[in-house]
Amino acid sequence: MRASGWRLLVAAKTLGVLGLLLLALPFNLVLTAVAVLRLEFVHPPRAVAARPRTVMVSGGKMTKALQLARSFHAAGHRVILIESAKYRFTGHRFSRAVDRFYPVPKPQSPQYADALLAIVGYEGVDVYVPVCSPVASYYDAVAKSRLEPYCEVMHADAEIVAMLDDKYSFAALADSLGLTVPDTHIIFNPSQVEQFDFTAAAPPYILKSIPYDPVHRLDLTTLPRPSQAETAAFARSKPISPATPWIMQGLVRGREYCTHATVRNGHVQLYCCCESSAFQVNYEMADKPEIEAWVRGFVEPLKLTGQVSFDFIQADDGWVYAIECNPRTHSAITMFYNHPGLARAYLDDDVPVIEPLPGSRPTYWIYHEVWRLLTERGNRRARLRVIARGKDAIFDWADPLPFLLVHHLQIPWLLAGNLLRLKDWIRVDFNIGKLVEPAGD
Repeated sequence: MRASGWRLLVAAKTLGVLGLLLLALPFNLVLTAVAVLRLEFVHPPRAVAARPRTVMVSGGKMTKALQLARSFHAAGHRVILIESAKYRFTGHRFSRAVDRFYPVPKPQSPQYADALLAIVGYEGVDVYVPVCSPVASYYDAVAKSRLEPYCEVMHADAEIVAMLDDKYSFAALADSLGLTVPDTHIIFNPSQVEQFDFTAAAPPYILKSIPYDPVHRLDLTTLPRPSQAETAAFARSKPISPATPWIMQGLVRGREYCTHATVRNGHVQLYCCCESSAFQVNYEMADKPEIEAWVRGFVEPLKLTGQVSFDFIQADDGWVYAIECNPRTHSAITMFYNHPGLARAYLDDDVPVIEPLPGSRPTYWIYHEVWRLLTERGNRRARLRVIARGKDAIFDWADPLPFLLVHHLQIPWLLAGNLLRLKDWIRVDFNIGKLVEPAGD
C-alpha cells in the first residue's frame, strides 16, 4: 500500500473512534451529572485511620492505580498520584480519592528517581506503591534504593524484579523450588529453533519474547510448523537476537488463570485468582486452592515483598503450570472495589490474607463490552450477561469524574496526538488507559 493510502487509513480509523466517543459523550455527561447531584445527598463513608499515612501511587493512567487510590482514600489515607508526562491528562487525576497529582519523567529517564525523591520529600510520603507498566518495573526497583531512607517502597529489589521479569530465569527459579512450569528453552538466534529436535521433545511449543512486546505477545502460533522450512521462516519473522532473547516454551493445553498477590516478607496478605479472558478485561474470582498453594510455594521461600502476578494453565489432569510472572500489580485487583481491608494488606504487617468479598461483582470495562456486543454477533447474550452481572471497573457513584474524563479527555487526547502525527495504533485499551502501539510502552 502506498504511504498516502496508509496515512488515510490511519486517519480514518482514528477519526472513527473519536466520532464514536463523541456520540457517547451526552450519555456520560448525564450519568456524571446525576452522580454528582447524588453526592449532595448521599455522602460516601470514609474511615478514620488509626495511623493516617501519605501514599504515593504510580501508573496513574491505569484503572488498577485508580482502584488503589480509592481504597487508600476510603481507609483514611492521603493519596499522591503520579504518571509520566505523556499521560498527564489521565482522567484519574480528577478522582475524589486523589489529593495531589504530579507528572513525572519516563521511568527510563535519568531524572526519574530524582523526581520521585523530590515528591516524597515535598509531600511527606510514607509509602510508595508502584503500579508499574512492564517497562517501569525495573526502574521502580532501581529507584527503591534511593527512596527507602525516606519512605517504605512496596516493590521488590532490582535483582529480583529482573529475574522475575525474565521468563526463562523465572521458569528456572520455579523449577528449582520444585514447582511446575512448562518445558522452557532460551532462544538467542532463530537458528536454534531451526536446529531444535522436536522429535525428542514434547511439542507443541510457542515462541515468547522475554522483553515486553505489546504486538508479538498475542501470537500463539505453535511449533513445529508443517514443514521445516515453514518453522524456520516463522522463527526468522520474529525479532530474536542476543540483545532481545526469546523463549520457546511447551504449550500446555487447559484453562488459563491469572493471579495477583500482595506480599510482605513472603507473607501473602492479599490474593485473587481469575480465569483469563480476551485482552484481560474481565475479572471474576475463581476458587483454585492448588493455584494459591503454588503462589505461596514461590513467594514464601524467597521472602518476597511487593506485588506479584502470575499466569497459569491448569491442564486437563489437574496439574497447574505457571507460564510467567509479572512483578507488578494486576488489573484483577479491581475486584477489591468494595473491600475495606485492601489498604491494610499494603500498609501493615501480619494481615490475614484478604480475598474479594463473596458478594463482589465481576469487573469489566463497559466500552470494551459494548464494542464486543456490536462486533461479536454470535456472542451477544453472553456479553449482555457480563454487563448485567458485573460492575464497570472505572465508574463509581461516589467518584464519577474519572469515568467521564478517561473516555472523553484521556483517550481522545492520545488519539488526537496520533492523528496529528499520523501515527498508527493497534487498539484502545481503556483498562490500561492507553493506545496499544507497535514498539509502544
